[in-house]
Amino acid sequence: MIKTSYKYILTELKHHAPFTIMSTVVSLVLFGVIARLFLQGQTHNNTIGMFFHTMHPLHILFSATATTAMFWRHEKNLIKAIAVGLGGSLLICAAGDIVFPYFGGLLMGTNPELHLCILKHPETILPFAILGVIIGIIAVNKITGRRVSIFSHSAHVFVSIFATMFYLTSFGGVDFLSYPIQTFIIISFSVVIPCCISDIVFPLLMQKNKLLKTHNNCCH
Repeated sequence: MIKTSYKYILTELKHHAPFTIMSTVVSLVLFGVIARLFLQGQTHNNTIGMFFHTMHPLHILFSATATTAMFWRHEKNLIKAIAVGLGGSLLICAAGDIVFPYFGGLLMGTNPELHLCILKHPETILPFAILGVIIGIIAVNKITGRRVSIFSHSAHVFVSIFATMFYLTSFGGVDFLSYPIQTFIIISFSVVIPCCISDIVFPLLMQKNKLLKTHNNCCH
C-alpha cells in the first residue's frame, strides 16, 4: 500500500499517541510524588542538578534509539541513519529538555540559567547518542514492526518528563508544586511536541522518497 509521506506520518503519530499519553501521565504522577516527598520548595539545588545530568543523557539515549529505529525501518542507509539519529537526539531533544523550559522559566519570571550540556560537557552526552544510534539499528534488525519504535518512544517520553522537570527545578528555579498549571503547559511544549517530532516526524521526513511503501510486516 502506498501512502504519501504526510499521511503516513499521521498514521505513525496515531499509533504512537496512546503510548505517548500513557508515558506522560505515569511519569508526571511519579514525579509529582517525588517532588512532594523530596523536592518541595527546593530550586537551584545541586542535587537536583545531578538528577538532571542523569536523566538528560538517558533521554538522549532513548531519543537516538527511537529516531534511528524509525528511520532504519524504512531506509537502510547507514550514513543517513547515523546523521538522523544524532541530529534528532542532540538538537531536538536539547530543545525539549533545555531550551523550551528555559523560555518557560523566563515567562514565569524565575531568571533561569541556559545550561547547554552538549556545549558544557559533550563527553557525557555524545556517547549516549552514539550508543542510541547503534541500539536503534540493531533493534530494528531483531524486532519487526512498530514495536521497536513504540517501546523506545515510550521510554523516551517517560525519561524526558523527568529531565525537563529536573531542569525546570534546578536551572529554571521553578517550584513544580507551586505552579502546577504553568508547569504542565511548559511540559506539554517541552516534551510531547519535541519527542514526537524527533521520534516520528523528523526521521520520516528524511526519507529519500516522497512516497513511503509500507508493508504488513512493518505496520503492526
